[in-house]
Amino acid sequence: MSIKTKIAAAALAALAVTGSIVSTTSQAEAKQPGWVWGVGAGIATAAVVGSTIAASNDPYYHGYHRCGWVAQYNAFGQYVGRVRTCY
Repeated sequence: MSIKTKIAAAALAALAVTGSIVSTTSQAEAKQPGWVWGVGAGIATAAVVGSTIAASNDPYYHGYHRCGWVAQYNAFGQYVGRVRTCY
């Protein structure tokens, strides 16, 4: 897990906790439950954060991330398959 992913996960967890606390501190009234807006906001935030992380992760040709398939050989020099390697 990269540091960006860890930070995004921590921010999303903090937002979910904050949203659930804020949505439960309203007065009791005969209407739609308050937690519905908290759940909706959490799902929308997760979609935005997730798509941002996915869009910023460019492992193929940009910068120092070059990924490709490399042949694997055993100790006797026999071909055993391919593995995806990033360098």
